[in-house]
Amino acid sequence: MINPRNLMKFFLPVITALIINTLYLPACAQSNLHQQNERRIQEDASALKSTVLLNNKAGVVPVRDLATRKVASVNMGMAFSSNFDSLLNKYASVTSFTSTAYNTDSLDLDDLSDDLKFFNTVVIQVTDEGMTDPKTIGFLLDNQRNKQIIVCLFGNEKSLKLLEAIDAPIIWTEKESAASAEFVAQGIFGGTAFSSRLKHNVSADYKRGDGFTTESIRLKYSVPEAAGINIADLNGIDNIAAEAIRERATPGAVVMVVKNGTVIFNKAYGNHTYDGKMPTRINDIFDLASVTKISATTVAVMRLFEQDKLKLDTNIGAYIPKARKTNKNDISVREVMLHQAGFVPFIPFYKNMKPTDSSRDSSAAYPVKAADNYYMRKGYFETTMWPQMLNSAVVTRGKYVYSDLSMYFMKEMVERQSGEHLETYVLNEFYKPLGMKTAGFNPRNRFSKDQIVPTENDTYFRKTLLHGYVHDQGAAMVGGVSGHAGLFASANDLAIEYQMLLNGGSYGGTSYFKPETIKMFTSKQSPVSRRGLGFDRYDPDTTKEYPSKLASPETFGHTGYTGTCVWVDPKSDLIYIFLSNRVHPEVSDKLLKLNIRSRIQDVVYEAIGKINQTTMAK
Repeated sequence: MINPRNLMKFFLPVITALIINTLYLPACAQSNLHQQNERRIQEDASALKSTVLLNNKAGVVPVRDLATRKVASVNMGMAFSSNFDSLLNKYASVTSFTSTAYNTDSLDLDDLSDDLKFFNTVVIQVTDEGMTDPKTIGFLLDNQRNKQIIVCLFGNEKSLKLLEAIDAPIIWTEKESAASAEFVAQGIFGGTAFSSRLKHNVSADYKRGDGFTTESIRLKYSVPEAAGINIADLNGIDNIAAEAIRERATPGAVVMVVKNGTVIFNKAYGNHTYDGKMPTRINDIFDLASVTKISATTVAVMRLFEQDKLKLDTNIGAYIPKARKTNKNDISVREVMLHQAGFVPFIPFYKNMKPTDSSRDSSAAYPVKAADNYYMRKGYFETTMWPQMLNSAVVTRGKYVYSDLSMYFMKEMVERQSGEHLETYVLNEFYKPLGMKTAGFNPRNRFSKDQIVPTENDTYFRKTLLHGYVHDQGAAMVGGVSGHAGLFASANDLAIEYQMLLNGGSYGGTSYFKPETIKMFTSKQSPVSRRGLGFDRYDPDTTKEYPSKLASPETFGHTGYTGTCVWVDPKSDLIYIFLSNRVHPEVSDKLLKLNIRSRIQDVVYEAIGKINQTTMAK
């Protein structure tokens, strides 16, 4: 018979080792990840020292004027082209090609030249091997004649010498690595800056000391350690996101953190739906709900304000003739933007619809698409919704009452004063030139369903799963474009727009606003609420811990009904973005009850706080 004590003597060390390993491994993994990130920072520093920009007298690099660019990336044998192209696509829509000389599944150079005929900007990755092929120079010269090319050479000095006939910008580094590929790609668009010089004479054209210096004019993409944050200090984000999914507060989410102009955290969690068939990706497109108010309508108002086409203290009736004989006539634009106009919070338009107001089929009589197989009758907004808004009660004027009607009115004023539809105006004035690839209304017109996260399974109005059509009923009834809802975008797009605001109105070498305009609209503007003009803000009632218990009083942004938010804290040089579809498959308040968005934001601030503590200790 086996003695139990002997068994315990045998198993106790094993059990103890298992417990120790279970506790130690996660910490060890985090330590390894931190060390990897630290090495990555060193590799980035090395890439900066070893990369030289040549032939840039015309200032082509960093690339500007994104709205007019159609960009291709051609790989001629660079091993890390996937890293390179991935970073390029953070800044613009870039189509990738590979030459057959280096990949048997790809195009030969003649076919490649044909495919490039509709691109005006071509970024070409070449290596030492590629430069030994005499066709390479011919290919570069052919494309240099009628396109803007940028040659990225990952190779030695002998290869650089062979490029003397090229007048276009050349970015040269001897290092062929993931870090150098990503550094060069970001430098093309101004995420990183070039400053190094040739260390000795290479040829008659490329001499010691040659090289150009550029500025960082767009977002940079790196790791938390780039901002002095240990990746382990952001573990709480993973834990809280996992809690949200486990508790069915949302099927999935994307979290992005931008610190000091650098994206230091960008991660996707969960799935598009609870069936787990489509994992959430960082570039997925979400219904932003009320984040539309500041990301589309308010920035449009700011532009028209600077152009003196829209004045804050002018009354609504001056801009909207139909309002002149209503109780809205003498209400000022400022009151509307502050949610102090006395408007009712919302009107449930869809509850008052008649059977003849909608159809399952599209026709001349029913042209306004509100969802798949759901069309509104022509003129419904003009004959029914707009008159209801114009004639609705005004009962709380001077008090803060949050109202969607405010942005219906602002959309009307923006369109009248700009002469363009809201969706066209913001696309051309902001999204395209900024390099925002996904931002816009009605994304199903431009993207596949797989790229868009679905929201509610609507069982009471449109009787269908809402997938790429705005969740908000009122916005849907006007064709998906409204001042208060309807905008869709990825986290990266929002980071670009709000970095522009955080920069004081400039981004990518272009000025979009005066700093004083941004300061005015995002600052507290009323004695009766915390709000700015259009923007929501930090709540001075610290018991509310809104948007985070650690946010500074300068913080501005907005939340969205679908489970979204964007918050900018100028004091910490910080942007925090949270996107989710918490209304899937049906509306739930668990995301709010669990305080998911604010708690994740708290983790970010706590990690930043550790930097400050370390600095003070030194």
